[in-house]
Amino acid sequence: MNSLKRILSVCVASCTLTCVTAQGTREQPAREQSSRAFSRLGVWRSRGYGYILQIGQGSLKLFHAAGPFCYPDPRPEADPDGLFEHSQQLAEDVIAFSAGPGQTRYVFDRLGALPPACDEKAAWTADRIAALTAETFNAFYPSSRERNLDWRARAATAAGQLNERSKDDALFAALSQMLAGIEDPHVELHATVGGETRALSPGEGPTLRRVARSGDAKAREREWLQAYKSGILDDILRGAGRHVANKRVFWGRVDEIGYLNVVTMGSFDEGAPPDDTVALDAALDEALTAFSGARAVIVDVSNNRGGYDSISGHIAGRFAQERRLAYTKSPIGAEGAEAQAFFVEPSSRIRFLGPVYLLTSDVTVSAGETFTLLMRALPNVRHVGATTRGALSDQLEKPLPNGFRLALPAEVYRDPEGVTFEVKGIPPRTSFEVFPASDLTHGHARAVLRLMDDIRNHRTERP
Repeated sequence: MNSLKRILSVCVASCTLTCVTAQGTREQPAREQSSRAFSRLGVWRSRGYGYILQIGQGSLKLFHAAGPFCYPDPRPEADPDGLFEHSQQLAEDVIAFSAGPGQTRYVFDRLGALPPACDEKAAWTADRIAALTAETFNAFYPSSRERNLDWRARAATAAGQLNERSKDDALFAALSQMLAGIEDPHVELHATVGGETRALSPGEGPTLRRVARSGDAKAREREWLQAYKSGILDDILRGAGRHVANKRVFWGRVDEIGYLNVVTMGSFDEGAPPDDTVALDAALDEALTAFSGARAVIVDVSNNRGGYDSISGHIAGRFAQERRLAYTKSPIGAEGAEAQAFFVEPSSRIRFLGPVYLLTSDVTVSAGETFTLLMRALPNVRHVGATTRGALSDQLEKPLPNGFRLALPAEVYRDPEGVTFEVKGIPPRTSFEVFPASDLTHGHARAVLRLMDDIRNHRTERP
């Protein structure tokens, strides 16, 4: 797997994420240049992310490090997240790895030897696991200041609740308290305690919290999603819309206005890998052909729960006339690491280059927000609606030595002006409610219909 961004409940599969085309020289598969890559035997430490990599003769061993702690990755695979498929030598003692060309680069510096902590044989008791978790967040979590998080104090609280004899249920409770109040959809904790699966997955925005407020939360969201679907197909598209690509894409044309709605950045074909674009391209080809000559197109990602950044770039390219810088990303705690630049690239397939209105809400998250940055880079796009969720970073997997699984964001994304949107979200240039609290069931369709009316009557500013 690659570094993660989460697809939430509307997606049938959890997906690992890649990134769009990045600036830099072409990387080569590690296994294709094994004589070069693996002649660099020794120990390497990543800039940010907390990785230590030991390269032996034809072998890789991954360690995780945070503060004074270091431990071998407990998973059986040598490269469990698929991060080391490609490599690029940057200097004599500097190497970059990635899951593939154009994807997130992980830059490593050579160490003289494996740090002693990585060979430590001390038992991973509950109190040490809690201390490790706090150190991991202290080192790599990008929003501690914005969220006013004191990891030393939280670690001290956990230490007062645990000792070396504490059981998993006490540990999970202490870690849950340590992570309490962090409404970040990229923070997760998973464990099996006494044969039961436990999970901490915070971070829903105001709209989804309102939806789940009464009764059975899952049943309420299913009802809300059905109303969302009906509002699009029956009210917005007047019964003449299409719902395609594994039910991930709605599209239709209403008079002179095209409408495209994408609910996840992935899983467009149930029988293909989640990042496959064949079904997506078929849907986009058909939709954009139908949009030819339209006065404008609305691209609606107001209910987009994330997915693959590469998919975000793939769709954005359908509205791009030229290559443009969309954003940069940097790992937290990475001294000397250059920001990696990502661009929106014009698609070689059919495109729409007229006025585009990008519609977002507080439900728009993760790769949906990456898509927002990509589209905002285009001069023919105007961002409208409500501010996005504010969770852009890839999700960093940190499997803990005791079998618990932790995940957190560990990067900062910046737009071409250097502005960051983590926590606060990406604000639209024209603001209006998309899911009003007073009308959660029908508010979205009414908002889109008002936008269409404003476009027809020239009451909204053009891109």
